Amino acid sequence: MSETYEQNREVCSKYVHSTSRGHEAIQIAAGLHLKSYDFASPYYRDESMLLAIGLEPYELMLQLLAKRDDPFSGGRTYYGHSALKRKGFPIIPHQSSATGMQAIPATGMAHGIAFMESQGLLKGKNKPVVLCSMGDGAITEGEVAEAFQMAVLKKLPILYLVQDNDWAISATGKEMRAMDAYEYAAGFKGMERVRVEGSDFVKSYDCLKTAFDFVREKRAPVLVHATCSLLGHHTSGVRKEWYRGDNLKLQEKNDPIHKLEQQLLANGETVKSLSAIRMNAIEKVLDAYKKAVSSPDPDVNDFNSHEFAPTSITRESGIRAPRDGEKVLMVDAALHAVEEILEQHPEALFYGQDVGGRLGGVFREAATLAQKFGGDRVFNTPIQEAYIIGSTAGMSAVGVKPIVEIQFADYIWPGINQLVEELSKSCYLTKGKFPIQSLIRVPIGAYGSGGPYHSGSIESTLLNIRGIKVVYPSNAADMKGLMKASFYDPNPVVMLEHKGLYWSKVPGTLDSKMIEPDAEYIIPLGKANVIQRAEENQVRLGASAVVISYGMGIYWAREASKSFEGRIEILDLRTLNPIDWESIENSVKKHSRVFVLTEEPLLNSFAESLAGRISKDFFSYLDAPVWTFGAANLPAVPLNAELEKMMMPGAEKVRSEIDKLLSY
Repeated sequence: MSETYEQNREVCSKYVHSTSRGHEAIQIAAGLHLKSYDFASPYYRDESMLLAIGLEPYELMLQLLAKRDDPFSGGRTYYGHSALKRKGFPIIPHQSSATGMQAIPATGMAHGIAFMESQGLLKGKNKPVVLCSMGDGAITEGEVAEAFQMAVLKKLPILYLVQDNDWAISATGKEMRAMDAYEYAAGFKGMERVRVEGSDFVKSYDCLKTAFDFVREKRAPVLVHATCSLLGHHTSGVRKEWYRGDNLKLQEKNDPIHKLEQQLLANGETVKSLSAIRMNAIEKVLDAYKKAVSSPDPDVNDFNSHEFAPTSITRESGIRAPRDGEKVLMVDAALHAVEEILEQHPEALFYGQDVGGRLGGVFREAATLAQKFGGDRVFNTPIQEAYIIGSTAGMSAVGVKPIVEIQFADYIWPGINQLVEELSKSCYLTKGKFPIQSLIRVPIGAYGSGGPYHSGSIESTLLNIRGIKVVYPSNAADMKGLMKASFYDPNPVVMLEHKGLYWSKVPGTLDSKMIEPDAEYIIPLGKANVIQRAEENQVRLGASAVVISYGMGIYWAREASKSFEGRIEILDLRTLNPIDWESIENSVKKHSRVFVLTEEPLLNSFAESLAGRISKDFFSYLDAPVWTFGAANLPAVPLNAELEKMMMPGAEKVRSEIDKLLSY
């Protein structure tokens, strides 16, 4: 196959690809040991492993050429980036290109399997394991360390296969590391390790049989360090002859195909029989290539399908304010929502930093949950934001429904890589085969002099990540209804929960405390709510305005609006993506003036983007510029209470800005 691609380079190098030349022995051995009930996370050079589990050269070539019938992505992603959900084959979720990033989702799969086993939810007698394949260069990534740490901490059924060809792109092992993967893994207590000559098929097969058997029986992690040669190019765009020099001739001595030929001849095969096998392979590959080249390209009109998987929650249901209900704080509404979810869904779990039984979350948002549901379902993680977020991709792939928490919005950044590369792209790049059900709770916002590392707002950054949903409730009833909808949504949902609204302690936020909805209450994502209406006579006179906001902005707007009796409508977006454009359109057309209010620093924010879109689409309805207001454009929220007050919008400042808008 590699030779065919080189011979037809003008066609095959249209799209960047890597091949497995030099890695065939260890990869085929690994593929032959995978069972149909296992899970795998290959990396972009693992085409021989894919052939070994039963995929055809023709199928891989469809991906090479970005064809319509590419079985993984329908022409949307690179060669060797698999995503397979087919009867009789191991399950392979979406695989990204980011080096080493698959270690966390793969470990999340093993974590999910271990959880299901602990709860008696794993059906049948089979004991699935996870294979995570990487190059040795990936081991220097910090996220791989997070994966290893959790694998040994939780004793997870995963086999890490590290293929070491001593090259990254142009950098060698000596330039990149002080130790190889085998030596590095010694630092993770409980990680079994083994070395193998990965260019020798017999040794590779025997070694991996022992390793797989260990993981299946002991339900514990193993790392296999396989040395092999890179005989092809790093990629079709980074050519080996540019920089490899004499190293190529040296590594060709370990060609696994040549080694296997010699072993077969020594064990009774003949030159004639091996020649016949080779000729059959050449013929099969040539036929597959011709067929793939002439196969149809994707339908360009289908380019935007599967951004999200469809959700079953499309209308509001349940009772928002039961007659005998009691008012609850937002933090309690969230707690009760999660509690009801865990009661109804044994496949659901909740984890993050300090949410376990000893503390129940730094805001007590998980209080009593660990005591009620046990440490296997509600547990603390290490300080590993990347693992907390990225593991949900693996959990989702094995049928577990995770709810996780990032302790403060300011600390989500180490997890952004996983959110972008693994979670957000999975549904689109697999054409809907692997949507990721993931509910990520994030306390957010300035409150009580939290200072520069506990007060930030991050929604604009999140809203630039396509393929995730962003929810931002402003009261207890919405908190509960949106929490339920976010859990049942089959896509990644980030739920932003304002710390200053949790307990209604901030002056002017008592209305965030509301009668608790019943257990069936649910609000579909993407539905805004008019929480205050302007008087009709003010609307007729053209003297009204609509304030569009969310979170704490709702309470600044309510307080400020008291100075403009009957003139201010307040639209609570509740969900920032998907956004309720229909409600925005109705409000804008009804009023002649629009005010977009945010807690974020205003410059280049979501609020400014929304204002620009409103101006473009509804210019003829406006009697004034779309007004925007937010925090001062500073890199952090200062600790001193008075300095924080100077930076934040606040009701008095909002009142002054509304007055300017109404006077325009």
